[in-house]
Amino acid sequence: MIGADGDQIGILPVKEALLRAQDAHLDLVEVSPNSRPPVCRIMDFGKFKYEQSKKARQAKKKQHVVQMRAMRYRPKIDEHDFQFKTRHVKEFLEKGSKVKVFVMFKGRERAHTEYGQKVLDRVVEELGDVCTIEQEAKLEGRDMIMILSPNVRSQKSKPKGKENAEDKNEPVGSQTVQEDGDR
Repeated sequence: MIGADGDQIGILPVKEALLRAQDAHLDLVEVSPNSRPPVCRIMDFGKFKYEQSKKARQAKKKQHVVQMRAMRYRPKIDEHDFQFKTRHVKEFLEKGSKVKVFVMFKGRERAHTEYGQKVLDRVVEELGDVCTIEQEAKLEGRDMIMILSPNVRSQKSKPKGKENAEDKNEPVGSQTVQEDGDR
């Protein structure tokens, strides 16, 4: 048995251990049931559970959660649409999110999946410096799916100290007016 202050008390019968815990207005908690003899401790169990949950919340705050974003392409995509969607994928990757890029096939397009493969290869070619391929393109049902993750080198090389007007939540047309003392 271990006391409330952390000192070893020794081997005691269960009834005596319970009496000591009640006298201290604390709980008798079995710490190690598989050892011979089992190890028990006198503690405030409610406080112990609260501290454990507090530590778990702190660990969860420090954890970095990676978001999964998605972008859908079509096998017969127009050039402007392709550039527009690829620009958005690049923004997602630069912000640290993983991106699921998929080409959706409809009807007779399913017979020509090579066009979808060309679109995905072109996306990787455009974003080669920003991303790494986490999962190669594979056909799942009527979609060809590929997962891209941000490149670690491009994340670290991005300057963090500089902010533009959009990041500061300033109105787009705002100007700083400097008054002269002569007026």
